[in-house]
Amino acid sequence: MKTMNTSLIILSSILSQTSLAAPTPTSPNVGIQMGAIDSLLQASFIVQLVILILVSLSVLCWGIAWSKYKQFKKLKEANDIFDQQFWKMSSLDDLFEKISNYQASSHARVFKAAYVEMKKIAESPLLNKSGQQDTDSPQLSGIDNLERSMRKAIETELGDLESRLTILASTGSTGPFIGLFGTVWGIMNSFHQIGRTGSASLAAVAPGISEALITTAVGLAAAIPAVIIYNNYVARIRKEEMALNNFSADFLNIVKRNFFKG
Repeated sequence: MKTMNTSLIILSSILSQTSLAAPTPTSPNVGIQMGAIDSLLQASFIVQLVILILVSLSVLCWGIAWSKYKQFKKLKEANDIFDQQFWKMSSLDDLFEKISNYQASSHARVFKAAYVEMKKIAESPLLNKSGQQDTDSPQLSGIDNLERSMRKAIETELGDLESRLTILASTGSTGPFIGLFGTVWGIMNSFHQIGRTGSASLAAVAPGISEALITTAVGLAAAIPAVIIYNNYVARIRKEEMALNNFSADFLNIVKRNFFKG
């Protein structure tokens, strides 16, 4: 009986010591996050610079994406309003007098350029006093001038829509390579550490490998959204180009029916 009591006392002592020595459980996610932050803080200057460049490019790309989103939204609303007025107009002169109300519309700006060119043609020797085309002039040269004027206005509009998209394209194409540069640098640091310590243990190579993986991840995180955003806005620009070309064709048809007769 005495032996049994002694055994119970020893067992209780062991269990109590084990429970006191047991570490407090922590979330795996917290450990991973702290490990990534520690790796960033302990990284070499070059790796930190690479990460700073990639993060800056990513922030810039998201800023451009938001700016373009507002630009396209405003443009669509303005074009819808102008198109409704265009098809309700009683004359081109009346619509031109109200053109200042539609400054946000790309269709209105193309219309304004075409209307001004049309007036120049009407006041030129291209047409005779009766309003008919001079037979000595090249056939439909007035329409050719009008088409060139509208094409120039359309190119100006497309150039404005395409502005700053090169930053998205550059980030998408160079981001992974910038991250790869950080990867190579981290691996070089790992080999340098091995050579300096003479040990290939995990403790010697882990910091450099961690730096390498982080820069690769940041490079991909910057590049992938940039490519997706770029392709989305390129598709929108192509759609807007088609709309401008259709508007140009409609305007030219109206002019041919009512202005260049005979």
